[in-house]
Amino acid sequence: MTGTTMGDKGSEDRATPEELPDLAFSVRNMDRSVPPAEDFYRYATGNWLRTHPVPADKSSWGAFGELADRNLALVHQILERAREVSAKSPPGPRRQAGELYASSIDTARRELSGFGPIESERAAIGRIDSVESLFGATARLHAQGISALFEPFSDPDLRESTRYALYLYQGGLSLPTREYYLSDDLAHVRAAYRAHVERMFRLWGAAPDVAETDAGIVLELETDLAKASRARAELRDREKNYTRVATAELARRWPHLPLAEYLAIVGAERLPFVVVGQPEFLSAIEERLADRPLASWKVYLSWHLLHANAPYLHDAAESEDFAFFHRTLLGQSVPEPRWKRAARTVDAHLGEALGQLYVEQHFPAAAREKMAEMVRFLSAVFRDRLNHLDWMTETTRREALAKFDRFLPHIGHPQKFRDYSSVPIAPDDLVGNVRRAQQFEFRRQFDRLGGPVDRAEWRMTPPTVNAYFEPTQNEIFFPAGILQPPFFDPTMDDAVNYGGIGAVIGHEITHGYDDQGRKSDASGNLRDWWTDADAKEFAGRARQVVELYSAAEPLPGQHINGELTLGENIADFGGVSIAFEALQRHLAEHPERRTTIDGLTPEQRFFVSWAQVWRANYTDAELKRRLLLDPHSPGRYRAVTPLVTFPAFHEAFGTAPAPSGRAATPLLRIW
Repeated sequence: MTGTTMGDKGSEDRATPEELPDLAFSVRNMDRSVPPAEDFYRYATGNWLRTHPVPADKSSWGAFGELADRNLALVHQILERAREVSAKSPPGPRRQAGELYASSIDTARRELSGFGPIESERAAIGRIDSVESLFGATARLHAQGISALFEPFSDPDLRESTRYALYLYQGGLSLPTREYYLSDDLAHVRAAYRAHVERMFRLWGAAPDVAETDAGIVLELETDLAKASRARAELRDREKNYTRVATAELARRWPHLPLAEYLAIVGAERLPFVVVGQPEFLSAIEERLADRPLASWKVYLSWHLLHANAPYLHDAAESEDFAFFHRTLLGQSVPEPRWKRAARTVDAHLGEALGQLYVEQHFPAAAREKMAEMVRFLSAVFRDRLNHLDWMTETTRREALAKFDRFLPHIGHPQKFRDYSSVPIAPDDLVGNVRRAQQFEFRRQFDRLGGPVDRAEWRMTPPTVNAYFEPTQNEIFFPAGILQPPFFDPTMDDAVNYGGIGAVIGHEITHGYDDQGRKSDASGNLRDWWTDADAKEFAGRARQVVELYSAAEPLPGQHINGELTLGENIADFGGVSIAFEALQRHLAEHPERRTTIDGLTPEQRFFVSWAQVWRANYTDAELKRRLLLDPHSPGRYRAVTPLVTFPAFHEAFGTAPAPSGRAATPLLRIW
């Protein structure tokens, strides 16, 4: 893995605006030789799938990746300019972003530094002589954004959504999920992982026999933690992963874990309680601390220090990290260009500083206004759904409507960008920059514990190609990055936009009422506001969604986990249905817009647009990984499965619904 040096200026493949790809909806992406009734995914996206294999520097490739790459090219232009003028720039976002980017592409200095940037932390771990000092070292790693032993974070309290609470969750694994440690089918991955850890320790100076022993220790301890961890599907249940424990009770429940000392170190000792997501996980740590020597835990913490920093170190460490965590685990053949990795580093650690520069250049006010109009239109449709849903009783309906009264969209970017002025950034200290940025974020989150929730805060940066629903606030967030083709295109007809961003808006709205979102009330608190009859009816319909997706087999012997993907699948069903009805209303108000384009009616263009949003190719390794941990179904199933029980789809293409049976009826359209 060779990278750009400072002398190369990191601009060898900087795209100009004219060279950026056109990602607009296009019938050229279709394969019309395939009848829509035979394979709608190939019909709608087949030519694109055939001509866009996964690039060598990716593990998957689709509409989201294409737009993310396009945004990254725009960010590259911003960062190159910021780096060029950083020395002359006053303190502020441009200078900080430019200098962090400069440190990321300075491979010559990284080679000279070797492992030096993490040696002081390694020495501190070496001085551990008790469980108390072990937890002190763990706290220092947590403050650097390094997951070890468990995962602490601050978030709105699910039962008191106006205040921030401290959550302690299971964590401390290096492989993606517990299944990678426990499944017989993944034994080859574990063997490759152990060999990787051994090679990394040898690079760090360990003798071959010591490195081999220490790699075994890491795998054994992480396997112990994996056995105590809940599966991904179990972690979706908000009620089951919420246990309040009074701070004074921590010592009684886990007498051999110095949790009070840990809270004092991170500045959270005055909290009246913490939320323990998985109490049995802390119990497992307590047991393992008793039967594993302290020296083993020092090896474990040293590994997590090394693993977390490897992407920011010299070529040997970075290359070995890529070889396992990207090539072996994801099927990615080669690394991304240095400038892309550097741009991602800036977005990850100074995201709103970079976002401020991105928005200034690439998010026109007209886009916000058009989006706001579509959100209002789709919201009206969903409100009507709530008012007329035939299976919901009036008691539950009143609560559902009261909740929707609090619904609020956020479009583009925060109204006030985060102030990073207290974070020292130097153009010649990448690891230090990353560490200080992580410490800033850790301190920002922990300083707010017990305080009021900032409802204006965003969880995604402006260039991000994604969107999300925030259950404790009953609000949706659409970063500027996704408000572009193929999702949103003001130059396209209404059908294309409603099938793209319109259905995505509907998807996020529906999240407020999916199997987990429905558990939060109008104030964003976990509270059961459903009648028993309505809850039973919802559960029955949701079970059909689980069964429908669980039957899908993207790879031989590898099925979609219908429980893990349930929330996203429900949101897809709702998103398509709501957006389609909104389009029909829009066309009724503007009949002159009901025109056939490229041989497709508005209804057909709507469904093709929806499918093209989810076009995607994957490496087998990446698809296997996603089936284990991703709450979203693979692209083909997002594109097609919500349509097979939708009568309007079959009417549009003259296809026949699936054979009769509950799994093929409109019942699956929960909302």
